[in-house]
Amino acid sequence: MLPYINLPFEWLSRLIGASTDELKLIFSILVSYPLAGALKRIPDSKPEQKNIFSISVSLFFLVGLFDLWVGLRTISISAAGAYAIAKYLRTSPYMPWLGFVFTMGHLSVNQLARQFHNEPASVDITGAQMVLVMKLSAFCWNVADGTLSEEHLSDFQKDHRLVELPSLLDYAGYVLFFPSLLVGPAFDFVEYRRYIDCTMFDVPVTIDPTRRPPTRKKRKIPRSATPALVKGASGLLWIFAFLQLSNYYWPGSLLTEEYSKRSFFYRVFSLYMVGVTARTKYYGVWSMTEGACILAGLGFNGVDPKTGRISWDRVKNINPWGVEMAQNTRAYLANWNMNTNSWLRNYIYLRVTPRGRKPGFRASFATFSTSAFWHGFYPGYYLSFMLASFIQTSAKNFRRFVRPFVMDPLNDKEKQKPTKNKIYYDILSWFTTQVTFAFVAQPFLILGLSESLQIWRSVYFYAVIGTAVSMAFFASPAKAILKKKAEERAAKAAGKGRPSHRLVRTSSTDSITNDRLPVLGVMDDPQQELDDAVKEIRSDLEYLRQSGMITQKEVADRLNTIMGKVDGLEKVEKKEEKKVQ
Repeated sequence: MLPYINLPFEWLSRLIGASTDELKLIFSILVSYPLAGALKRIPDSKPEQKNIFSISVSLFFLVGLFDLWVGLRTISISAAGAYAIAKYLRTSPYMPWLGFVFTMGHLSVNQLARQFHNEPASVDITGAQMVLVMKLSAFCWNVADGTLSEEHLSDFQKDHRLVELPSLLDYAGYVLFFPSLLVGPAFDFVEYRRYIDCTMFDVPVTIDPTRRPPTRKKRKIPRSATPALVKGASGLLWIFAFLQLSNYYWPGSLLTEEYSKRSFFYRVFSLYMVGVTARTKYYGVWSMTEGACILAGLGFNGVDPKTGRISWDRVKNINPWGVEMAQNTRAYLANWNMNTNSWLRNYIYLRVTPRGRKPGFRASFATFSTSAFWHGFYPGYYLSFMLASFIQTSAKNFRRFVRPFVMDPLNDKEKQKPTKNKIYYDILSWFTTQVTFAFVAQPFLILGLSESLQIWRSVYFYAVIGTAVSMAFFASPAKAILKKKAEERAAKAAGKGRPSHRLVRTSSTDSITNDRLPVLGVMDDPQQELDDAVKEIRSDLEYLRQSGMITQKEVADRLNTIMGKVDGLEKVEKKEEKKVQ
């Protein structure tokens, strides 16, 4: 049967130039819409039928459409292994970490195999497996949380914990939920369970009956065709934009001799447009899969008690406008692959930190490493991640020490108003962010080390040099001068009888939900992370000394060794800053 299924895709591939696997992926997402509508119409009282339907469709996609028998085996191994670990090691404090290591290790093996196979246009199982790692590692943590008393859990953990292991059928339905099987979005098991048993759609009694969302017949799932089709249509428009733009801007075009002969400004513009073109594909696919989830009902995220409006953003994974209009690094990354950000925050960053302690270097480094390995092992990924960390530090410095000059210096930061010059700051910030990330993102698309460096060299490493100059500037006395000028400006405002705002680091700067939280694993401030690492090592050594495991002399010797290495790194950094200056 498979050769006949391939024929229309092969014909269309020759017609428009896209690969057959890419066309099959789009087809599988499109056909998910009528199938999601059928899934929603299965009676609320029969969740087992919903599971069987979803599993059957996913098996058709994997085997009938893509011929991924090996992929089905891979998913089965990961899912069965995670369930067995959660079941038989449930009470062990190491259980969720073993589940994470198992699923991530299995993914890494397949990513390496794909990398050596070197067919990036083909659809293999690693994309679906990346989504599965998020779902299964979260599942193990939810099971572990179910064994703890509530006083040891955060509100998020209380809401997502699993006191009992689910049935194998429910678990298989969760793993093989067809609208999000191949490219996501990811979600936690408790959300899936509330979806299939329809408790997700219970309306609080406080909501006026006239404000309750409309449903059909006796179903509890509200009508969702309109928001689903809007998402689907926007996704198709993004895909259409990708097909049009990719005729002119594709990653390989940056390696051609023709590109190298063009002017510098043209090369930078092309760099930017290749990035935009690549993003439109993800905007399209992620918007369409979100629409299928909405149509099935899983996107439901509550009802506004005042207006009765339904929120359908439970599984939202991308905010295209937020990315394209981002004025800083953090906003750019936070609006991209949002479910991965949530997973890294809730199941890596906050889990590495011992209970009662504040997240520090250990949490940031674990999040950075996880995000990097989760993406794969191409050198380009690591070039992008490392540079993005330093860029984020520079962007934070500009926001902290330059932005105050275009804001009215009021005492209450929440009520600060922009000056008439802020529009110029915003435009420059947007331009700098977009052009810088055009540079940063290219290794993510090119993947190879030598090819990535070739492209960076063709535009004279402008983002690397700009970041180095920026870091050198804020490491110089200029930072203190800016801070002093801002405080003088605030004092002048106070002299006119207006409440002033001092330029000080606020508590939110180090909040685990704000500045210090790595976005997509990108470290917020490498220098601060290094300082935190020294503090944590010092604390750990002191704990070992108090436990009698090492002597005071050994503590001093090890600290001297560590500080010597840190001093060496700082000297190298200062030398580089002098070269830049």
